[in-house]
Amino acid sequence: MFKIRPLLSALINYRQLLERNGYKFLCTMTEASTDQQTAKLLKRENEDSAERVSKRLKSEGEQADDDRKYPKKKVALLLAYSGKGYYGMQRNPGNSQFRTIEDDLVAALVKSGCIPENHGDEMKKMSFQRCARTDKGVSAAGQVVSLKLRLMEDVKDKINEHLPPQIRVLGLKRVTQGFNSKNNCDARTYSYLLPTVAFSPKDYDTENAAVFRLEAETLQKVNQLFALYKGTHNFHNFTSQKAPNDPSARRYITEMSCGEPFVRNSYEFAVITVRGQSFMLHQIRKMIGLVIAVIKGYAKEQVIERSWGQEKVDVPKAPGLGLVLERVHFDRYNKRFGGDGLHERLEWDREEEAIKAFKEAHIYPTIIETEREEGSMVSWMSTLPIHDFEATVTGTQDSKGQKQENADEGNNSD
Repeated sequence: MFKIRPLLSALINYRQLLERNGYKFLCTMTEASTDQQTAKLLKRENEDSAERVSKRLKSEGEQADDDRKYPKKKVALLLAYSGKGYYGMQRNPGNSQFRTIEDDLVAALVKSGCIPENHGDEMKKMSFQRCARTDKGVSAAGQVVSLKLRLMEDVKDKINEHLPPQIRVLGLKRVTQGFNSKNNCDARTYSYLLPTVAFSPKDYDTENAAVFRLEAETLQKVNQLFALYKGTHNFHNFTSQKAPNDPSARRYITEMSCGEPFVRNSYEFAVITVRGQSFMLHQIRKMIGLVIAVIKGYAKEQVIERSWGQEKVDVPKAPGLGLVLERVHFDRYNKRFGGDGLHERLEWDREEEAIKAFKEAHIYPTIIETEREEGSMVSWMSTLPIHDFEATVTGTQDSKGQKQENADEGNNSD
């Protein structure tokens, strides 16, 4: 049965009502004309409806054919991306003006035919999960997402054809049906690339940032301070909107250190590496920010241990530009399924060269050039004197700071 337009239905009902009450149409020509008009309307409605049904059936048929030819399988994708110009990793439906990495990734999955078109609007249909959320402007060299997709030939190449150069799928592996990249992740490793002038004395003339070189003694002190973070601590002061007694503020850090400096484009840089089970919003940037404040002489070393106590401490947040998600770790999954003969271990040794090449081509140049052009670290360093590292933060100041952090970055985690 095809649907009849309301106007046509009303016309027929009205005519039947007149005939039941004994009325006749005065002119048979008029009656014939009405019948012809009704027939035309019915024919047109039938043709339109048939066309719509035909298109729908064709679309459903093509989708069914694709599903039969390429059954959906659960996989883990290894992603690398430069975060400049993006509002973080996680998709924000309804906010198309704030473009995210997942917006472009999902569009590429649909265009390549790896997922049905309707899965793009409802990501739960493909069981999509990212291992780690990254903030606005933050990059990744080893992000992992899990999802169900059609395993086509050359699937990586097909997806990459529809991605911009600053986002690449570098690896793909089959995983168990119940695999969840976020829940199965044991630890995450981040790096932070910064100009070493960040560790200069507070009276250093930052106009000469390009000629600054980090001394070995200062680097040793930096690493002594970073070592204090190792172990389990209450990091409620290193994020926003976490109470001191919130159990989720306790985080476990296994590694944190700064590597040897190197020179790029006349400026000296160094890479800080931190590994932990998981990190809260802005946690890594605040851990680095507080160490910089101590090295520069704005705060005493004791402030680090005091920040783990119950009182609220004013902790500065380093810029987001240099932060990179290096890799995610699946030790328990690999131990359970990596040797079962059916599934691959979630390790990416064969992709190491591709990861390194992507960082050298897209991540490091973007961070270094942006730092040189915009001076985000030097600009941030000028704000350190306004922080009061001795007194606790008042309720009013804390509320203002939280609002500013949320406005700056949204709700993604480091």
